[in-house]
Amino acid sequence: MSVATDTGVTARVHPSPNHGERAQGAPIDMVVLHYTGMPTGQEALQRLCDPRAEVSAHYFVDLDGTILQCVPESRRAWHAGRSFWKGETDINSRSIGVEIVNPGHEHGYRPFPDTQIEAVIALVLDICDRHAIHPWMVLGHSDIAPDRKEDPGELFPWDRLAAAGIGLYVEPFPIGSGLFMQEGDRGQPVEALQSMLALYGYDIDITGNFDSKTRLAVTAFQRHFRQEIVDGVVDQSTIETLNALLRKLPSMSAGIGRSA
Repeated sequence: MSVATDTGVTARVHPSPNHGERAQGAPIDMVVLHYTGMPTGQEALQRLCDPRAEVSAHYFVDLDGTILQCVPESRRAWHAGRSFWKGETDINSRSIGVEIVNPGHEHGYRPFPDTQIEAVIALVLDICDRHAIHPWMVLGHSDIAPDRKEDPGELFPWDRLAAAGIGLYVEPFPIGSGLFMQEGDRGQPVEALQSMLALYGYDIDITGNFDSKTRLAVTAFQRHFRQEIVDGVVDQSTIETLNALLRKLPSMSAGIGRSA
């Protein structure tokens, strides 16, 4: 039986003890999407509600579309861990965390069922509407922690969410021939790439040196926005897709390597 929750969609309360106070004055201006990354949804739910695990999320979306609220939105759930976006590091204080049942890369990663995605869309639309969350602040865990996380992964249908009005999204530029940049390269083009990734929000140092941190940020970007090949190598498709994405940001016009 459903009871009153923060969200306007049908959900049940399944409380977790793992939460705390949000930082004083921190707005709720982000949604972070995760996959559970465990063999079964039940195991994941048990862990999210186990005080010894010290992890949680506000919402849990099962394979059949069932939505559980584990932490009140007014509270700081423990889902993001060490993370960064647009200069902010206490992501937990600013975000709503949504765990989506999927075994993840370690346990047989697979596509997300339609019914589950429909529930995610309804939930996230409601969250974004109530908190006036900007499209570019709906993110994957891998976006805010590219050195640690891969979720919700390259099979997550960000395009379907975008079609419903969720998130900032562009059609990926077609993959063609030619290598643009990769780890070990140096110079102004690398610096420009790093600047573009930083402008979007990724945690990256602008050094002109294509180091491992840059590769991880590129990989996270591809996992979200250019899912056909996720390899951390910057080809023309990656550059053009990033350019197009930045052009959709308010007051933003930046790019490198654009075709004439």
